[in-house]
Amino acid sequence: MADSIVIIPTYNEKENIESIIRAVFALDKEFDILIVEDNSPDGTGYIVKSLMQEFPLRLHIIERKGKMGLGTAYIAGFRWALKQSYDYIFEMDADFSHPPKDLINLYNACRDYDLAIGSRYVDGKISVVNWPIGRVMMSYYASLYVRKITGMKIYDCTAGFACYRKELLQRLNLDKIKFVGYAFQIEMKYTAYKLGFKITEVPIIFVDRQKGVSKMSMKIFKEAFFGVFSLRFRNWKKY
Repeated sequence: MADSIVIIPTYNEKENIESIIRAVFALDKEFDILIVEDNSPDGTGYIVKSLMQEFPLRLHIIERKGKMGLGTAYIAGFRWALKQSYDYIFEMDADFSHPPKDLINLYNACRDYDLAIGSRYVDGKISVVNWPIGRVMMSYYASLYVRKITGMKIYDCTAGFACYRKELLQRLNLDKIKFVGYAFQIEMKYTAYKLGFKITEVPIIFVDRQKGVSKMSMKIFKEAFFGVFSLRFRNWKKY
């Protein structure tokens, strides 16, 4: 068993899933993979289970009954990975927007930090490819807004590419993580920040998906926008 596992939530990712799995397994460093599959009607789960015969000790799957949200998928993955005693636990998308080669950079950074974030906006520089300018600005200023509200010194607050040390996840009360959309990413970072863990950002070049359909929606955006305020008023002494 590797010391690291990459958690990849999936819903209708048949165009990407085999390629991303093979890309991760082709890296010089060994990573295991856990797919958290939300009963995709396009057959994503079937593809994963077929590949498990080729990679029986490295590829794993959690199958859920339906689309239950990004946050709950990662929480399920975190709980599973902690039971297996992985030292480094990664979040990653299935659509190649997060370059697989940067898993190694995140791993190396996380050996000195508790949380390493694959950042599109390190030091205010925007590293995004193939996004419309409107979406780039929305994402960049959303992170700026989060920094202003929370006081976090993190440039890419909504990043979904990250490496956690197991000690951080063991310390968090995962039952108290409430957001299910992209606000989940903000909540996780802010909780780690409030609890005093060491956080760093590693620059990546984010490339918008070439295949499949984005899961972003106005409901998800609103949860992130309005949910930030509630984080400021939590009783952190109970964490």
